[in-house]
Amino acid sequence: MTKKFTRKLTRVSTHSYSVNIPKELIGEFKWKEKQKLEIVFGGRKSEFTVRDWKK
Repeated sequence: MTKKFTRKLTRVSTHSYSVNIPKELIGEFKWKEKQKLEIVFGGRKSEFTVRDWKK
């Protein structure tokens, strides 16, 4: 089942923005606080992927 969440883009500083991720998704992916995540931009598509960072 696909879940849909609506979130706001928030300015954190002059050069940074943030998006809050629902707590239930953090638990589902087993992410932890301060964990490194990789963000992959899809090029011309207006989408990006967030995934666990691997060395």
